[in-house]
Order: sequence, then C-alpha cells, then structure tokens
Amino acid sequence: MAKSTSILIIEDEVAIRVGLVDVLIYHGYQVDYAEEGLSGLEKALTGNYDLILLDVMLPNMDGFQICTKIREQDKGQAIIMLTAKSTDEDVINGFTLGADDYVSKPFSVAQLILRIKAVLRRSTLKNTELTFIQLDENRRIDLQNLCIQIGKNSLPFTKREIEVIEYLQRYNQRPVAREELLSSVWGYSESMDIETRTVDIHIARIRRKIEIEPKNPEFLITVRGAGYRLICESDN
Repeated sequence: MAKSTSILIIEDEVAIRVGLVDVLIYHGYQVDYAEEGLSGLEKALTGNYDLILLDVMLPNMDGFQICTKIREQDKGQAIIMLTAKSTDEDVINGFTLGADDYVSKPFSVAQLILRIKAVLRRSTLKNTELTFIQLDENRRIDLQNLCIQIGKNSLPFTKREIEVIEYLQRYNQRPVAREELLSSVWGYSESMDIETRTVDIHIARIRRKIEIEPKNPEFLITVRGAGYRLICESDN
C-alpha cells in the first residue's frame, strides 16, 4: 500500500484509537487522528485525507453531524462510520448522510482493513455522458445534480446512490446481482468474505425516493434469484 494514502481517525475511545493508529501504520497508511468531534471536523475540512474513519458517538459533535458538514463541502470524501450499534436505524442514518460504509463495534482488524481497501479502491464506474434518466413522464433522475425531479418536487440522492443507479442503467437489459454491485460500485473483490447489508439498504432507500409504491416497485425491480433491474422510459 502506498504510504501516501492518508487516513484520519476521529475516535474518542483511547484504546480503540491507539489500536487503529498502530494497525493502519503497520499496513502502510499515513495516519492522523482527533479525539473529539469539533477538532475532528476541523481536520476533516482542512486536511487532505483519502479516507476518514468516523466514530458515531463523540464528545461535542457526533459523527452524524460531522458527516453532514463534510458532505456539504465535499461529496466525494471517502467516509467509513464506526458505530457501537448495528441497528438499521443507525446504519441507514449514516448512509442517508453520505457515508460510504459502516463498521460495527467490536470489529475484527481483518474485516476493517478489507473495508478500507474496498472504499479506497474507488468505483470502477467511468464518468457517464448521461445527464438524466427518465423513469416515466413525471419522474426524472438528474445525475449531475444528484436528485430526482417528481413533478415540481425534488429529492436528493447521495453520490453512492447515484452510482448504483448509473450502474443499473448501464446494464438495464439484464439483472445485476448483489455481488456485482458490491464489486463494481463499492470496490469489494469477490474473494472478500464480508457480511454486509449495504446493497440492500441502498436499494431500499432508492426505492423510497423513486417508486410510487416502494413495496411494489415498478422502476427498480427484483428479479428473483438473479438481481436487480432498472426499468426506465429513456435516458439522455
């Protein structure tokens, strides 16, 4: 791993923070850290980090607030959230705010390193020439401005949600398997033994934004045993 790759750790628990610093330095990363929310936010906004490991529960400012502030300035900053809770509510909240992935405490070092490498690998998606995807006469996904227009209303997408939509649109003549999305959008290699509901949560979130009835989807459908397909009228 190139030593120029830099990671910021924002974690208030001393034992976890010291352990993370040692492990990441051992794996060849340059490491910086902050012990509480406000100083962590300042470093995140003024530094130049390839990835931020962001704890949820922090003094002065929690990880969700920090993630929001980071995304207001930089939609592309890689963020992995560390949480003591693995409830859907916390995980969904993190993804809603634009986190790239999450790791639940306690975590194994091997799993954490795999997730870090996957997020750093970046998406294999190339820049698309599309500007929008027309789902039907009332629903248009604006790929450049990360939102969907439904009549006169607009709902925002995260960058990762748009990447999922773009990938499904690119291969919309066939079902796209969950494992393919993990590999092509999140950067997980097929050899990684990682348990994650990341794809399921993102699909559910996208459906809530684009579907008339999310429980009976007509645009982002599931092909049983095969994967997901995006059904749309046209794209441009």
